[in-house]
Amino acid sequence: MSGPILTTLRLKNPKLLLLEFCSCLSHLKIIHGHMIRTHSITDVFSASRLIAFCINPTFQSNLLTYAFSIFSQLENPNLFIYNALIQGFSASENPSQSLHFYTQLQSQGLFPDNITFPFLVKACTKLVSVYMGIQVHAQIIKHGLLNDVYVQNSVVHMYATFGDMKAARNIFRRMHRSNVVSWTSMIAGYSKCGDVKSARKLFDKMPEKNLVTWSIMISGYAKNSRFDKAVELFQVLQSEGVRANETVMVSVISSCAHLGALELGEKAHEYVERNNLDVNLILGTALVDMYARCGCIEKAIRVFEGLPERDTLSWTSLIAGLALHGYAEMALKYFEEMVNTGLTPRDITFTAILSACSHGGLVEKGLEIFESIKIDYGIQPRLEHYGCVVDLLGRAGKLAEAEKFVLNMPIEPNAPIWGALLGACRIHKNAEIAERAGKVLIQLLPEHSGYYVLLSNIYARTNKWETAENMRNMMKLKGVKKPPGYSLIVMEGKVHRFTMGDKLHPEIEKIERMWEEILRKIRLAGYSGNTADACLT
Repeated sequence: MSGPILTTLRLKNPKLLLLEFCSCLSHLKIIHGHMIRTHSITDVFSASRLIAFCINPTFQSNLLTYAFSIFSQLENPNLFIYNALIQGFSASENPSQSLHFYTQLQSQGLFPDNITFPFLVKACTKLVSVYMGIQVHAQIIKHGLLNDVYVQNSVVHMYATFGDMKAARNIFRRMHRSNVVSWTSMIAGYSKCGDVKSARKLFDKMPEKNLVTWSIMISGYAKNSRFDKAVELFQVLQSEGVRANETVMVSVISSCAHLGALELGEKAHEYVERNNLDVNLILGTALVDMYARCGCIEKAIRVFEGLPERDTLSWTSLIAGLALHGYAEMALKYFEEMVNTGLTPRDITFTAILSACSHGGLVEKGLEIFESIKIDYGIQPRLEHYGCVVDLLGRAGKLAEAEKFVLNMPIEPNAPIWGALLGACRIHKNAEIAERAGKVLIQLLPEHSGYYVLLSNIYARTNKWETAENMRNMMKLKGVKKPPGYSLIVMEGKVHRFTMGDKLHPEIEKIERMWEEILRKIRLAGYSGNTADACLT
């Protein structure tokens, strides 16, 4: 409704013009009160304008309850009012109310339209209710609205969010006018399911991309641990003249952190500064994490100190980086500073500081912090925290104590915890405890090649060659195969991935010649390879 008709209706009730200047609930109540006194609230148009104002997402207060009270005074609400309420509640903490209004709408003899269904679908998506989503999908078909592009986009997004890519793909393929929204929903869905190959295939086929699409594809690579591909796609984005935003740069910088690619991370930081991007808390934390992971502690601290505000995650990123590179005392210093600021450590914070104690050999301090998790902070220790304690004791050579700790855990120890114990047995050449831990691991994860390899190597190190051979035979018998290892290097701003046995690199012959030359020279210099763990690798 617009133009002369809207102007006429506003002139009939000039108080509606005041809605444009309304900024708080008390002002709204004054306007509403006047409309009640003048009996204009019974006018459906006037009521609809009030309700539409209440559900406006740009308005600071949540006025949905007030909108419902206005609605309850109406004798014959129209479709516009129902749609407004369905829209408002679909984005609220109580999206199931949208479904309630839809049922009520039907009972009033009204017919839903292409505005009704996208918000109903949004409510189902927020509720993570596959069943209700399918029911709404059936209603869309029943009312003949599945060919509407906005309705189609919402249904594609819903199924993609649920991870049902088959259903999403079926609707997407039937769309006559697919747009950037539907393409982006499909790419996001594939990425969420871990199928980045299909996501990239669609991305490359897209007739038109926007920054959201670039961001989702780059973050999809990062979330699926294809950090090299995330950086590579960012470089393509730059070459096409697209200006990245803060969200894109968080994914890129996080990828550089996981790659340990300091040079690329520094270039990404330069890009942020050159383009005057806002180094907000999330982006700032990503920079701290990147520099800390890459061992550039001085820069990590500089960025951290320059953050306008700090939350638990930014403190944790710095502490974790310090722990990773053996700065245990410094990590403890920042941990204590964080606590003194009044911030409560999170699960991940305790994992980081326990890891610092483990790497620094601070056994007593680590055990003290572990005890404080429950006593001082009222947090139930998680499996990750128990794993850190096993690693702490194991690195210190306290293997019997570590095994006893695992056996007396109040929760069932998982594979990583037994794996930490097995790893410590390898370092300290304790085949007896290793055998017990290894047997549990093989029961928990019979297809995991790493534990067979580790246990076999421990047997070999302690000269139990026959038992080591038995482990090798067990792997063959169960059909367990060791996945090929790979390494990543950065050359001239590009990430190169090398997989064991891969001969597909365009310069493989040159690489092999160079490798042979390197081996020749280091052997002449007196290098002798460590073959202690080479029996099964």
